[in-house]
Amino acid sequence: MAFKVIITDGLESVGKDLINQAGEAVDRKGIDAAQLLLEVGEYDGMIVRGRTKVTREVFEAAKKLKVVGRAGVGVDNIDLAVAKEHGVLVVNCPVATSEAVAELAMAMIFGLSRELPRADEAMKHENWDKKTLMGTELMGKTLGMIGFGRIGQLVAKYASCMGMKVIVFDKIWFPDFVREKGFEQLQLEELLPQADFFSIHIPLTSESKHLLNDETFALMKDGAYVVDASRGGVIDHAALLRALESGKVAGAAIDVFETEPPIDWTLVKHPKVIATPHIGAQTKEAQVRAAKDIASEVVNVLEGKQIRWQCG
Repeated sequence: MAFKVIITDGLESVGKDLINQAGEAVDRKGIDAAQLLLEVGEYDGMIVRGRTKVTREVFEAAKKLKVVGRAGVGVDNIDLAVAKEHGVLVVNCPVATSEAVAELAMAMIFGLSRELPRADEAMKHENWDKKTLMGTELMGKTLGMIGFGRIGQLVAKYASCMGMKVIVFDKIWFPDFVREKGFEQLQLEELLPQADFFSIHIPLTSESKHLLNDETFALMKDGAYVVDASRGGVIDHAALLRALESGKVAGAAIDVFETEPPIDWTLVKHPKVIATPHIGAQTKEAQVRAAKDIASEVVNVLEGKQIRWQCG
Protein backbone atom coordinates (compact mmCIF):
# COMPACT_ATOMS: atom_id res chain seq x y z
CA MET A 1 0.00 0.00 0.00
CA ALA A 2 1.14 3.54 -0.77
CA PHE A 3 0.30 4.90 2.68
CA LYS A 4 -1.43 3.97 5.94
CA VAL A 5 -3.94 6.08 7.88
CA ILE A 6 -4.91 5.31 11.48
CA ILE A 7 -8.49 6.16 12.50
CA THR A 8 -8.69 6.52 16.27
CA ASP A 9 -12.29 7.56 16.96
CA GLY A 10 -14.29 5.81 14.25
CA LEU A 11 -15.32 6.90 10.78
CA GLU A 12 -18.27 6.07 8.53
CA SER A 13 -17.43 3.35 6.03
CA VAL A 14 -17.64 5.73 3.07
CA GLY A 15 -14.57 7.54 4.44
CA LYS A 16 -12.61 4.34 4.99
CA ASP A 17 -13.51 3.20 1.47
CA LEU A 18 -12.11 6.43 0.02
CA ILE A 19 -8.81 5.92 1.83
CA ASN A 20 -8.61 2.25 0.86
CA GLN A 21 -8.87 3.17 -2.80
CA ALA A 22 -5.47 4.83 -2.56
CA GLY A 23 -3.85 3.33 0.56
CA GLU A 24 -4.86 1.55 3.73
CA ALA A 25 -7.28 2.69 6.43
CA VAL A 26 -6.70 1.08 9.83
CA ASP A 27 -9.61 1.45 12.24
CA ARG A 28 -8.32 1.63 15.84
CA LYS A 29 -11.44 3.13 17.35
CA GLY A 30 -11.04 3.65 21.09
CA ILE A 31 -7.26 3.23 21.20
CA ASP A 32 -5.89 4.65 24.44
CA ALA A 33 -3.14 7.24 24.69
CA ALA A 34 -0.39 4.82 25.73
CA GLN A 35 -1.12 2.34 22.94
CA LEU A 36 -1.34 5.14 20.40
CA LEU A 37 2.21 6.19 21.23
CA LEU A 38 3.35 2.63 20.54
CA GLU A 39 1.57 2.34 17.19
CA VAL A 40 1.49 5.81 15.64
CA GLY A 41 5.00 5.56 14.18
CA GLU A 42 3.68 3.16 11.53
CA TYR A 43 1.34 5.68 9.94
CA ASP A 44 1.50 8.42 7.33
CA GLY A 45 -1.86 9.92 8.30
CA MET A 46 -4.23 10.05 11.26
CA ILE A 47 -7.95 10.85 11.52
CA VAL A 48 -9.38 11.78 14.92
CA ARG A 49 -12.48 13.26 16.47
CA GLY A 50 -12.61 15.13 19.77
CA ARG A 51 -11.66 12.21 22.05
CA THR A 52 -8.09 11.66 20.88
CA LYS A 53 -5.58 14.23 22.10
CA VAL A 54 -2.82 14.75 19.55
CA THR A 55 -0.07 16.03 21.84
CA ARG A 56 3.64 16.72 21.53
CA GLU A 57 4.30 13.16 22.63
CA VAL A 58 2.18 11.82 19.79
CA PHE A 59 3.93 13.97 17.18
CA GLU A 60 7.35 12.96 18.49
CA ALA A 61 6.42 9.28 18.25
CA ALA A 62 4.90 9.67 14.78
CA LYS A 63 8.06 9.69 12.68
CA LYS A 64 6.26 9.15 9.36
CA LEU A 65 3.20 11.31 10.03
CA LYS A 66 2.37 13.88 7.36
CA VAL A 67 -1.24 14.82 8.15
CA VAL A 68 -3.78 14.79 10.99
CA GLY A 69 -7.41 15.09 9.97
CA ARG A 70 -10.12 16.16 12.41
CA ALA A 71 -13.49 14.65 11.45
CA GLY A 72 -15.30 17.77 12.59
CA VAL A 73 -14.70 21.49 13.03
CA GLY A 74 -12.84 22.19 16.28
CA VAL A 75 -9.14 21.31 16.47
CA ASP A 76 -8.45 22.31 20.08
CA ASN A 77 -7.51 18.67 20.85
CA ILE A 78 -4.60 18.91 18.37
CA ASP A 79 -1.44 20.85 19.26
CA LEU A 80 -1.19 22.99 16.13
CA ALA A 81 2.11 24.62 17.11
CA VAL A 82 3.80 21.25 17.59
CA ALA A 83 2.28 19.96 14.37
CA LYS A 84 3.90 22.87 12.56
CA GLU A 85 7.25 22.15 14.28
CA HIS A 86 7.12 18.60 12.92
CA GLY A 87 5.96 19.60 9.45
CA VAL A 88 2.60 17.86 9.88
CA LEU A 89 -0.42 19.40 8.20
CA VAL A 90 -3.67 19.58 10.19
CA VAL A 91 -6.93 19.59 8.25
CA ASN A 92 -10.58 19.52 9.26
CA CYS A 93 -14.01 19.47 7.61
CA PRO A 94 -15.71 22.72 8.67
CA VAL A 95 -18.80 22.54 6.48
CA ALA A 96 -19.91 18.92 6.92
CA THR A 97 -21.64 19.32 10.29
CA SER A 98 -22.90 22.91 10.05
CA GLU A 99 -26.55 22.03 9.41
CA ALA A 100 -26.60 19.45 12.19
CA VAL A 101 -25.19 21.82 14.81
CA ALA A 102 -27.43 24.68 13.71
CA GLU A 103 -30.51 22.47 13.94
CA LEU A 104 -29.52 21.32 17.43
CA ALA A 105 -29.13 24.93 18.54
CA MET A 106 -32.62 25.72 17.26
CA ALA A 107 -34.00 22.60 18.95
CA MET A 108 -32.47 23.80 22.20
CA ILE A 109 -34.03 27.25 21.78
CA PHE A 110 -37.43 25.61 21.27
CA GLY A 111 -36.86 23.29 24.22
CA LEU A 112 -36.02 26.17 26.53
CA SER A 113 -38.84 28.41 25.37
CA ARG A 114 -41.51 25.76 26.01
CA GLU A 115 -39.84 23.77 28.84
CA LEU A 116 -40.12 20.59 26.80
CA PRO A 117 -37.82 18.41 28.96
CA ARG A 118 -39.75 19.28 32.14
CA ALA A 119 -43.08 18.71 30.41
CA ASP A 120 -41.96 15.32 29.13
CA GLU A 121 -40.58 14.31 32.53
CA ALA A 122 -43.85 15.27 34.23
CA MET A 123 -45.88 13.20 31.78
CA LYS A 124 -43.62 10.18 32.23
CA HIS A 125 -44.40 10.40 35.95
CA GLU A 126 -48.14 10.59 35.14
CA ASN A 127 -48.23 14.21 36.28
CA TRP A 128 -50.57 16.45 34.26
CA ASP A 129 -48.62 19.62 35.14
CA LYS A 130 -50.23 21.94 32.59
CA LYS A 131 -50.68 25.09 34.66
CA THR A 132 -47.06 25.43 35.76
CA LEU A 133 -45.64 24.91 32.26
CA MET A 134 -45.91 28.47 31.03
CA GLY A 135 -43.61 29.02 28.05
CA THR A 136 -42.52 32.01 26.05
CA GLU A 137 -42.98 32.60 22.32
CA LEU A 138 -40.07 33.20 19.96
CA MET A 139 -42.00 35.55 17.69
CA GLY A 140 -40.85 39.10 18.36
CA LYS A 141 -37.98 38.07 20.66
CA THR A 142 -34.36 39.08 20.05
CA LEU A 143 -31.67 36.46 19.45
CA GLY A 144 -28.10 37.50 20.20
CA MET A 145 -25.73 35.55 17.97
CA ILE A 146 -22.26 35.24 19.51
CA GLY A 147 -20.26 34.17 16.48
CA PHE A 148 -21.32 34.53 12.85
CA GLY A 149 -19.51 31.83 10.95
CA ARG A 150 -21.24 29.13 8.90
CA ILE A 151 -23.22 27.73 11.81
CA GLY A 152 -24.08 31.11 13.27
CA GLN A 153 -25.40 32.28 9.92
CA LEU A 154 -27.64 29.21 9.64
CA VAL A 155 -29.05 29.70 13.15
CA ALA A 156 -29.67 33.37 12.39
CA LYS A 157 -31.54 32.44 9.22
CA TYR A 158 -33.67 29.83 10.99
CA ALA A 159 -34.45 32.18 13.87
CA SER A 160 -35.46 35.01 11.57
CA CYS A 161 -37.93 32.62 9.90
CA MET A 162 -39.52 32.25 13.34
CA GLY A 163 -40.04 36.01 13.55
CA MET A 164 -37.08 36.67 15.83
CA LYS A 165 -34.96 39.80 15.53
CA VAL A 166 -31.32 38.77 15.19
CA ILE A 167 -28.35 40.82 16.35
CA VAL A 168 -24.76 39.69 15.92
CA PHE A 169 -21.45 39.85 17.76
CA ASP A 170 -18.32 38.51 16.10
CA LYS A 171 -14.69 39.34 16.84
CA ILE A 172 -14.28 39.99 13.11
CA TRP A 173 -15.89 43.34 12.34
CA PHE A 174 -17.81 43.01 9.05
CA PRO A 175 -21.06 45.00 9.48
CA ASP A 176 -21.69 45.35 5.73
CA PHE A 177 -21.64 41.56 5.30
CA VAL A 178 -23.91 41.07 8.32
CA ARG A 179 -26.24 43.79 7.01
CA GLU A 180 -26.40 42.07 3.63
CA LYS A 181 -27.63 38.97 5.47
CA GLY A 182 -30.38 41.09 7.02
CA PHE A 183 -28.96 41.50 10.52
CA GLU A 184 -27.11 44.07 12.65
CA GLN A 185 -23.61 43.68 14.05
CA LEU A 186 -22.86 45.10 17.51
CA GLN A 187 -20.07 45.05 20.03
CA LEU A 188 -20.57 42.48 22.79
CA GLU A 189 -21.37 45.03 25.49
CA GLU A 190 -24.06 46.52 23.20
CA LEU A 191 -25.56 43.14 22.33
CA LEU A 192 -25.78 41.63 25.81
CA PRO A 193 -28.51 43.93 27.26
CA GLN A 194 -30.73 43.62 24.19
CA ALA A 195 -31.13 39.87 23.61
CA ASP A 196 -33.76 37.55 25.05
CA PHE A 197 -31.92 34.45 23.79
CA PHE A 198 -28.23 33.88 23.10
CA SER A 199 -26.75 31.25 20.79
CA ILE A 200 -22.98 30.76 20.94
CA HIS A 201 -21.01 29.63 17.89
CA ILE A 202 -17.36 30.57 18.33
CA PRO A 203 -14.16 28.54 18.63
CA LEU A 204 -12.39 28.22 21.97
CA THR A 205 -9.33 30.48 22.02
CA SER A 206 -7.43 32.39 24.69
CA GLU A 207 -9.67 35.38 23.86
CA SER A 208 -12.98 33.49 23.96
CA LYS A 209 -12.32 31.35 27.06
CA HIS A 210 -14.97 32.21 29.65
CA LEU A 211 -16.31 34.98 27.41
CA LEU A 212 -19.57 34.59 29.29
CA ASN A 213 -18.70 35.11 32.94
CA ASP A 214 -20.05 36.93 36.00
CA GLU A 215 -19.34 40.31 34.42
CA THR A 216 -20.96 39.59 31.06
CA PHE A 217 -23.93 37.77 32.58
CA ALA A 218 -24.57 40.90 34.67
CA LEU A 219 -24.97 42.90 31.45
CA MET A 220 -27.79 40.65 30.18
CA LYS A 221 -31.42 41.49 30.72
CA ASP A 222 -33.07 39.52 33.51
CA GLY A 223 -34.56 36.21 32.39
CA ALA A 224 -32.40 35.64 29.32
CA TYR A 225 -31.84 32.18 27.85
CA VAL A 226 -28.41 30.86 26.82
CA VAL A 227 -27.60 28.11 24.29
CA ASP A 228 -24.05 26.82 23.78
CA ALA A 229 -23.38 24.38 20.95
CA SER A 230 -19.87 25.68 20.22
CA ARG A 231 -16.94 24.64 22.43
CA GLY A 232 -16.68 23.86 26.12
CA GLY A 233 -14.98 26.67 27.99
CA VAL A 234 -16.58 29.62 26.19
CA ILE A 235 -18.95 29.85 29.17
CA ASP A 236 -17.69 29.92 32.75
CA HIS A 237 -20.04 27.23 34.04
CA ALA A 238 -19.66 28.28 37.67
CA ALA A 239 -20.75 31.79 36.68
CA LEU A 240 -23.65 30.37 34.66
CA LEU A 241 -24.79 28.38 37.69
CA ARG A 242 -24.78 31.56 39.77
CA ALA A 243 -26.76 33.38 37.06
CA LEU A 244 -29.34 30.58 37.00
CA GLU A 245 -29.69 30.59 40.77
CA SER A 246 -30.18 34.37 40.84
CA GLY A 247 -32.71 34.33 38.00
CA LYS A 248 -30.54 36.50 35.76
CA VAL A 249 -30.58 33.56 33.33
CA ALA A 250 -33.98 31.84 33.02
CA GLY A 251 -32.61 28.73 31.36
CA ALA A 252 -29.60 27.31 29.56
CA ALA A 253 -28.99 24.54 27.05
CA ILE A 254 -25.46 23.16 26.93
CA ASP A 255 -24.02 20.63 24.48
CA VAL A 256 -20.31 21.22 25.21
CA PHE A 257 -18.18 21.12 28.35
CA GLU A 258 -14.61 22.02 29.31
CA THR A 259 -14.06 18.43 30.40
CA GLU A 260 -16.02 15.76 28.57
CA PRO A 261 -17.69 13.98 30.19
CA PRO A 262 -17.99 16.53 33.01
CA ILE A 263 -16.29 15.95 36.34
CA ASP A 264 -18.78 18.14 38.20
CA TRP A 265 -22.37 17.36 37.18
CA THR A 266 -24.01 20.17 39.20
CA LEU A 267 -24.83 22.34 36.20
CA VAL A 268 -26.08 19.38 34.15
CA LYS A 269 -28.52 18.41 36.92
CA HIS A 270 -29.89 21.93 37.40
CA PRO A 271 -33.66 22.01 36.72
CA LYS A 272 -33.30 25.03 34.40
CA VAL A 273 -30.67 23.36 32.22
CA ILE A 274 -31.03 21.19 29.14
CA ALA A 275 -27.80 19.19 28.79
CA THR A 276 -26.70 16.95 25.93
CA PRO A 277 -23.44 14.96 25.52
CA HIS A 278 -21.81 16.94 22.67
CA ILE A 279 -24.20 15.64 20.01
CA GLY A 280 -24.13 18.67 17.71
CA ALA A 281 -22.66 16.74 14.81
CA GLN A 282 -24.42 13.47 15.62
CA THR A 283 -26.73 13.04 12.67
CA LYS A 284 -26.47 10.28 10.09
CA GLU A 285 -26.22 12.79 7.28
CA ALA A 286 -23.53 14.91 8.95
CA GLN A 287 -21.39 11.90 9.78
CA VAL A 288 -21.44 10.69 6.19
CA ARG A 289 -20.51 14.18 4.92
CA ALA A 290 -17.72 14.47 7.51
CA ALA A 291 -16.30 11.05 6.62
CA LYS A 292 -16.22 11.90 2.92
CA ASP A 293 -14.72 15.34 3.47
CA ILE A 294 -11.98 14.40 5.92
CA ALA A 295 -10.99 11.21 4.12
CA SER A 296 -10.63 13.00 0.80
CA GLU A 297 -8.70 15.84 2.45
CA VAL A 298 -6.23 13.45 4.12
CA VAL A 299 -5.75 11.54 0.87
CA ASN A 300 -5.17 14.82 -0.97
CA VAL A 301 -2.39 15.72 1.46
CA LEU A 302 -0.75 12.31 1.14
CA GLU A 303 -0.96 12.39 -2.66
CA GLY A 304 0.34 15.95 -2.91
CA LYS A 305 -2.92 17.36 -4.24
CA GLN A 306 -4.65 20.66 -3.44
CA ILE A 307 -6.36 20.82 -0.06
CA ARG A 308 -9.30 22.94 1.09
CA TRP A 309 -9.22 23.18 4.86
CA GLN A 310 -5.78 23.54 6.41
CA CYS A 311 -5.77 24.60 10.07
CA GLY A 312 -3.15 26.73 11.79
